[in-house]
Parts: sequence; C-alpha cells; structure tokens
Amino acid sequence: MTRHPVRAVRAPRGARNGPPEGFDRRLIAPMLLGSVLNPVNSVMISVALVPIGRALGASPAGTAWLLSALYLATAVGQPVAGRLVDAYGPRLLYLCGAALVGVAGALGTVATSLHVLVVARVLLGLGTCAAYPAAMHLTRSEAVRTGRKSPGGVLTALSFANQTVAVVGPALGGLLIGLGGWRTLFTVNVPLAAACLVLGARRLPKRSALPLAAQAGTGTGGRPRLDTAGMALFAVSLTAALLFVTEPRAAHWYLPALAAATSVAFTVRELRTPEPFIDLRLLRGNPAVLATFARQVLAFTVTYAFLYGFSQWLEEGRGLSASQAGLVQTPMFLTAMAVTALTGRRPEVRGKLLTGGLLQAAACLLLLLVHAGSPVWLLLAVTLVAGVPQGLNNLANQNALFHQADAGRMGSSAGLLRTFAYLGAMVASSANAAFFRHGVTTAGLHHLAWFLAGTAALLVAVTLPDRSLRRIGRGTDRP
Repeated sequence: MTRHPVRAVRAPRGARNGPPEGFDRRLIAPMLLGSVLNPVNSVMISVALVPIGRALGASPAGTAWLLSALYLATAVGQPVAGRLVDAYGPRLLYLCGAALVGVAGALGTVATSLHVLVVARVLLGLGTCAAYPAAMHLTRSEAVRTGRKSPGGVLTALSFANQTVAVVGPALGGLLIGLGGWRTLFTVNVPLAAACLVLGARRLPKRSALPLAAQAGTGTGGRPRLDTAGMALFAVSLTAALLFVTEPRAAHWYLPALAAATSVAFTVRELRTPEPFIDLRLLRGNPAVLATFARQVLAFTVTYAFLYGFSQWLEEGRGLSASQAGLVQTPMFLTAMAVTALTGRRPEVRGKLLTGGLLQAAACLLLLLVHAGSPVWLLLAVTLVAGVPQGLNNLANQNALFHQADAGRMGSSAGLLRTFAYLGAMVASSANAAFFRHGVTTAGLHHLAWFLAGTAALLVAVTLPDRSLRRIGRGTDRP
C-alpha cells in the first residue's frame, strides 16, 4: 500500500497567524450523538420483543432476528464504513449514515410484518456504522491539525456516552413503548437522524487533516480506488461465520466451509491488491494493533457472557423477577460509568488493562460462591466488582487503538475494533447456550464462571508482554 505523509491543513477561524487552536469542541455534540445511535438501538429493542411478537404473530425465535440483524449488519458494516471514512472523509459518511438511520426509522414505523422490521433493523445497523469511525477519525485529525495530543476527555466522553445508554436504554425503551407503543422505538430515530444531519452539516469540517484516498487520487481520474471485491469477500466470510456461531448446528456445516473459503480468498486478495480494504501487510507489521483486537474479543466475551448469563440465572436460578434482576445488575453499569469518568483523563492504558483483566477474573470466580439461596448483598457485591473492569477495559482498548493505528487507517481500524467487540458478543452467546444447554442452573453458571475466568486470565496474558502499551501516556506516543 502506498503510504502518504500526514499533511496538516490550515486551521479554521483565523488561526493562520498564530499557533493552531485546541480541539474544536463544536465537534463533540455531533460525535457523541452519532456514536450512541448504535448502542441505544441495540438495547432499547430488548424490551419490545414480546409486544412486537404479539402484534405481528411472531415467535420468540422470529423476533430474536431483530437483535441478530442489527448485530450482523454492524459487525460487517463497521470496518467498511470506516474504510469509506478514510477514503472520503468523516463528514460525507456521517451524513449518509444519519440519512439511512432516518429511512430505517420511517420504515420500521410503518412496517406491517416481521420481515420488513428485520430489513429496517439491518438498515439501522448499516446507518449507525459510520458515526463511531468518523468520531475516531475526527479526534485523530484534530490532533494532527493542532499538533497537540487530543484531550483525554474527548475519548472518555465517547466511552462514557456508550456506557450511559446501556443503563438508560432499556428504561427509555419502556418509556417510549408506554407512550406510543413499540413503533415509537423506530420513530424516535427520525428526529435523532435529523439532529445528526443538522449538526453534521453545520459543524463537521469539509476537509480532514489526515490523508484521504480521495485526496491522494489513487484511482483513475483522481478518484479513490476502493477495494470493493475485498469488502464483498470480507462481508460474506464474516456473515457466514457469525450465522454459524449464532446457530451452531450440524445441518449448517456449509456456513463454516463458506467462511473458510472466502477468508482464504480475502487474504489472497488483500495481499495482492495495491490499495486493500484491510491492509494485512500493515497489520502484520503492527502487532500492537492485532493485540488490541485480541483483547477486545476477550474482554467483550467476558462482559457479554457475564451480563446475559448472570441475568438469566438471577431470574431462573435465584427466582428473582425481571425488574429485581435488573436492579441487582444496576451497580455494574453505574460502577462502569464512574470508573470511566474517574480514570478517563489518565492516558496510560497498560495498568487499566491488567487491572481490568484481573478484576474480570475475580468477578467470575465470585460467581462460584452464589447459589439459589444467596443473599442479595452477595449478588450486589458480585455486580459491583464486575462493573470496574467494564469501565477500564472498554476505555483502555479504545485509547490503545487511537495511539497504535496508522493515521490514514483510523476510520477502518475503529470500525474493526467495534467488529471484534461484536465477535466477542457472539462468542459469549454461544458460551451461554453451551453451559445452559440443560437449563439455567447454578451448576451451569459455575461452569460458565470457570470458562470466563480462564478467558479473563488470557486477557491478562495478552496484555503483559505488550511493550507498546508502556509508551502510551508517557509522552513518547504520537499525537
């Protein structure tokens, strides 16, 4: 791949005669609003599956596709959207994504069948893919434009906003359903998309300080050369793999075979094309980024398996109601938010990742102490401990990638980080299904706990030898 030097563009609003001004804080509102559209749509729908099933005569297995459709679309679409951000700049992709979210919201509002709703959820997943890579690209671009390290509060705000919606999302979904029925969960995306369009059009810069493929003119006639074949192979391979992980059955043997074949074809394609979708040669020469992707999978496997596995056990194994189970898990979310807010401005990531991995293992081992008659204080203590690593790991992996990734590939790298998070969620789903095969029992929870503790230990093992993490936050990392 041709590497282009990072060129700073002239700072806006009269900064030419002096040193570049600091981070343009007008960008924060569209960055945060756009980046939360994906997680808020992920969690709100959880409280609407039952009323949607009743209204449309769909089975639980059918309504589950409303969850899977968005996850699949997002996992595949994030790196694609990120690469397009790298090629055309964050503004265009942000606005296109927001427009697609509005279309998806309108389609879901008038849908009369489950199939149309699934299509709307796919469009939602694709539309919400662009904002997070655009936000990471903008943050890095501002650092290059000003010649300063971007304030830690910007990256902290991105992580904090996403964790906040995990807390308020289900409650917000329930409130909207109470006000106007389940269709309001789709309708609300229309004004949110409109707000993104207005803020994006007015505040996002038309030029980026990072090198863009479109600016470099690598294609015919000065147009960017996009690796559409590589994107297609990546999409087919990942979709086949995720579909099999979602429903691992012998009858679906063709899915892993298809995933393997297209993965080989994708690898050959990316190594041969001069402008690859995912530069495997660059990744091979940047083991720090690969380690961050591995940590993302491991951390989210533990997070999601703990979240959903423990929640199921609280209801079926401990005998709590759904509302009581939600209250027991509230300390986990609140602790994660507090930890992110308190540690976010400290740029070091190695200590956070090591502490996060060790506390994840500790929280999982605490699950071995719970049983059908466990007191509520013990259950609350478990979730309290589990919240600390959730706040540490999410922020640390995001910040690590920000400093490790190639500047010209920041958008696609950020998209891949989200994709690996969804891979962890899929592995977690399969683990829960395997350990609760014969019902959500205490024995199954304990077996799951051992598996997750081992996964957390592997997270620590991946972090310890990574010397690149020592440089982040010590003045030797790049802006």
